[in-house]
Amino acid sequence: MKALFLALVVVVSVGCGSTEQHRVASEPFTGIISAAQLMADYPQFRAIYEQYQPSASEITAVNVVSGKSLVVLFGTWCHDSEREVPRLLKLLDLSGVDLANLSLHGVNYNKQDPTNLHQKYDLRYTPTFILLQGEEELGRIIEKPVTSLGEDLASFVVQ
Repeated sequence: MKALFLALVVVVSVGCGSTEQHRVASEPFTGIISAAQLMADYPQFRAIYEQYQPSASEITAVNVVSGKSLVVLFGTWCHDSEREVPRLLKLLDLSGVDLANLSLHGVNYNKQDPTNLHQKYDLRYTPTFILLQGEEELGRIIEKPVTSLGEDLASFVVQ
């Protein structure tokens, strides 16, 4: 029983920052996926999306990213991704913000994707949300926001 508890503590404390290879029966999704497909194929993401209700101030704040692009690198296996990616999608849906582009990229347990964006953006932890103006990176949220998703994204935009 003591060994089982210790193993559980180690697994929980490792989180989504670990680069150790996990051993499971199936591989995680890797590559580009639409928000609709993510919600259809991953019930845990859909459940968080349905439960989450961002504040009015967060919905208002995120509108300043209109016209910008957002690259999301995440793991379907990652508890932080399961929590934050659906929240981001719900926030964007409720705000009606008009992004130039939103791209969702699933990575494997080693945080690599087939298009090598993990190298381009020096991916260390999942999820990572990268706000871009053209090719210029304005800022990124890594694993979880400091204040809130909307307010953190808005803080990257010079007004």
